[in-house]
Amino acid sequence: MAGPLKGIKILDLTSVVMGPYATQIFGDFGADVIKVESPDGDIMRHMGAAKRPAMGPIHVALNRNKRSLMLDLRQPTARETLLKLAATADVFVHSMRPDAIERLGLTYDALKAVKPDIVYCGAYGYGKAGPYALEPAYDDMIQGMCGMASINQHLAGEPRFTPTIVGDKVSGLTIAYSVLAALFHRSRTGEGQSIEVPMFESMVSFMMIEHLWERAFDRENGAAGYPRVMSQLRKPHRTSDGYVCMLPYTDRNWKDFFALAGRPDLAAEPRYATATSRSQNYETLYATLGEIISGNTTAHWLKHCGELSIPVAPVNSLDDLFSDPHLEAVGTFFTAEHPTLGKITQVKPPVNFSATPSEVRTLAPRLGQHSQEILSDAGFTPEEIAVLVAAGATAA
Repeated sequence: MAGPLKGIKILDLTSVVMGPYATQIFGDFGADVIKVESPDGDIMRHMGAAKRPAMGPIHVALNRNKRSLMLDLRQPTARETLLKLAATADVFVHSMRPDAIERLGLTYDALKAVKPDIVYCGAYGYGKAGPYALEPAYDDMIQGMCGMASINQHLAGEPRFTPTIVGDKVSGLTIAYSVLAALFHRSRTGEGQSIEVPMFESMVSFMMIEHLWERAFDRENGAAGYPRVMSQLRKPHRTSDGYVCMLPYTDRNWKDFFALAGRPDLAAEPRYATATSRSQNYETLYATLGEIISGNTTAHWLKHCGELSIPVAPVNSLDDLFSDPHLEAVGTFFTAEHPTLGKITQVKPPVNFSATPSEVRTLAPRLGQHSQEILSDAGFTPEEIAVLVAAGATAA
């Protein structure tokens, strides 16, 4: 059964993680995603150990349900080819800096001239109106600038990056929902538009949901930063034989937890009796919580807190995920046969649609694998394709 975006064609001029993550979501949802790559290919093709050249693990994880078209956009014929393709597309997404996309002549105005209702998305490091607009931006820079590395100083004693490329992935999700909103607008009005998705601003928006804190009411003098999540005591708690994640949340949770621990007196303690008082005493509350948890086993807390509906969970390693019973039941990890790589493991799309389920139709393509197929679909004759191939503008 077709996904909800069947019939939508995406021209994808993105690389690394932010853009490809977004366009893979579109592909999983049924869109025809054409990944346009330079003769060298997306840099992520070359990162990490790989069974075949230019087929690295992050590329394989980010580029299923796409077709690869190699175009050397330094050549005018390749640019004209791309514009002809754009006339048949619904969405154009790129992740180049503003000056680079302008040099190529692939601005919104240029695309709109060939497809007036196109949805055009520029994924940038920084918004075009600001002084950082032309600066290079990768996840490390953005984690530093948005405050994420700084708040880790509360835990590690120095600024630290979060060990996942969260800036890329949050910005990729921002691209996905923004493009879908623009397609919804077009379906109602017939009007396309240009979208700007900057990583820096996307991550500041993401971070400041909770960390705006007192500055929400006193922008000049209020303290920014949500104290609970910056506490060194907010962490997986050591048990007598391991670790456990526990977060009694409601008044009932805390009352039940203190009773389970044999400390009903703490439930009556004014500092811990209400959500408001607990929020003002996180440090002593979490210290008390940790002290109590250390006195019993992980299995004890998982069993008895689970029975009382007190939020509790084990601490999984990355390797543990492959044998997690819930993930096994819902089929999160699956094995597929790639035509050149053999058996590979993939993570299925997490969203379930009742009427238009997403599916993995194709696995990550080789560089330029579908070039001639895509050009033929767009109306190029065999002779025109042969000229492009002879010039090196596209792949043989």
